[in-house]
Amino acid sequence: MIKVFIDGREGTTGLRIYERLAERQDISLIVLSEELRKDPAARKEALNAADIAFLCLPDAAAMEAVSMIENDTTRVIDASTAHRTLPEWCYGLPELSPAHLEKLKASKRTAVPGCHASGFISLVYPLVAAGVLPADALLTCHSITGYSGGGKKMIAQYEDEGRDQLLSAPRQYGITQQHKHLKEMKAICGLKNSPIFCPIVSDFYSGMCVTVPLFKSQLAAGKTIEDVKAVYQSLYQGPMIRYQESMDEAGFLSGNAMSGLDSMQVTVCGNDERILLISRFDNLGKGASGAALQCMNIMLGDDPTHGLNL
Repeated sequence: MIKVFIDGREGTTGLRIYERLAERQDISLIVLSEELRKDPAARKEALNAADIAFLCLPDAAAMEAVSMIENDTTRVIDASTAHRTLPEWCYGLPELSPAHLEKLKASKRTAVPGCHASGFISLVYPLVAAGVLPADALLTCHSITGYSGGGKKMIAQYEDEGRDQLLSAPRQYGITQQHKHLKEMKAICGLKNSPIFCPIVSDFYSGMCVTVPLFKSQLAAGKTIEDVKAVYQSLYQGPMIRYQESMDEAGFLSGNAMSGLDSMQVTVCGNDERILLISRFDNLGKGASGAALQCMNIMLGDDPTHGLNL
């Protein structure tokens, strides 16, 4: 039986991972008491006893946790931003290429992609890799997310009966263009420039819709919207990420259509001159805990979708 420790089980991502794993018969969870969950000695013992350690922690605490592991057997899946762009760590988005999948299978250190970054990278990386989009393209991305992406504090704000009226309307943030996901969005895609990134939090619990708009002139010479579609059609055949020719609802796209699911939809809209690349998923599913569990399944040689909701 696989021994699993979730360091940071009380957070939004950690709690969802715990709930999923508690239902599995092939997993034995190492759980610290409330008195010991922040105790360094107890955490160190649990980390070294685990076959798989999920880190659902702030960056500094995640780096500390890794430093506590003294064996070469504990395999780490880190949901923080601390290790996502380090070359010695595996980036946990195996659908990007066969090489990404093979690296994940053997990985001892895996970084779970950020939620917004998952949507952006799933759209941009394949086009750059295929030579359809130049690496020096100047890109823009906007992303609508449910409020659960802000963690327990934001969830409490939105679900408070006496909440501020401003919370009833979509709110743009990251307006200094210093969002923590920008580093991995640029690095993983191999871009020469960070995109202009406009994340928006809205009044629904979970779900995410990420859009990258392009002019045809931004594509590589001779490439068209049909070349873009062909890349996605070839790469994203499911079950976790699937290309769809159309996924709109009578001309609209709902940000929470994938709430509660662990899969992702990818589509291309627009026309020959103005193109919209769109990915839609749950920020807590393929954007967080679902992606982490998929990584674990692959690392263990299990069905990637085991225990997931597609």
